[in-house]
Amino acid sequence: MGARVCWLDGRLRPADAAAVRADDSAFADGRGCYTSVRIRDGAPRFAAEHVRRLERGARVLGFPKPDARALHRALDELARAAFADGDGVVRLQLSRGGDGALHVTGVPRPLGEDRARWQTITAPFPHPGATLPGGPKLTSRPLFAIAAEAARATGADEALFFDAAGRLVEGARSNLVVRLPDDTLCTPPVERGAVAGVALEVLGARIPRLTRRDVSRRGLLGASAVVALNAVRGARAIVSLDGAALAAGGPALAAEWNALWEKA
Repeated sequence: MGARVCWLDGRLRPADAAAVRADDSAFADGRGCYTSVRIRDGAPRFAAEHVRRLERGARVLGFPKPDARALHRALDELARAAFADGDGVVRLQLSRGGDGALHVTGVPRPLGEDRARWQTITAPFPHPGATLPGGPKLTSRPLFAIAAEAARATGADEALFFDAAGRLVEGARSNLVVRLPDDTLCTPPVERGAVAGVALEVLGARIPRLTRRDVSRRGLLGASAVVALNAVRGARAIVSLDGAALAAGGPALAAEWNALWEKA
């Protein structure tokens, strides 16, 4: 990484600058939304989609409407300052203070290592279901953080959430796409409550035969391919669940979609 900086309400500041007000909504009651943006060659990928995602989140949370141009500027300036012409990630967050004003916080981080083929576990508790319409990515995500830690503790890459009825919903950090034995491509229905991910939005627009359909654990284990989608990582093949090997079609499908991702 280059300069150690963050973005606070309109300008770059040192990374150790005080960033959280005592009355900030994300701090006080978890009322905030965020998005994680891949930086490639010093520029944010799919910036327009990420900004629209934040705009939708602000609307659902009852925040003032964010200035889209200011959000784009935050991404651009953080990317250049933190990564120059390199790669990384920027997390951009919206919250509100006791004064009612919208607060924008941006934090860069290194990309880090990540395997192309993911091993997964079942999350230690059922998915909580939809909380707010539109699938915003909320700052209050304790169940997902705990599930992600549980995955790391076993050496796995991701935790998969099923609901109380045993239906697949999402990963702790990804949306999921399943190719069934009849070649149907599906992702869980919106009403199951998965986050509306940017990677799913971008690739879904390029895969017209992708449908919404419920998949059970048995259906997942019998699928011909399972792929996780993440805006930072792109497509990742899921090759196992709780130690059980999944069908071998995932890596080829993920490679095909990563080629689309790179061209998008």
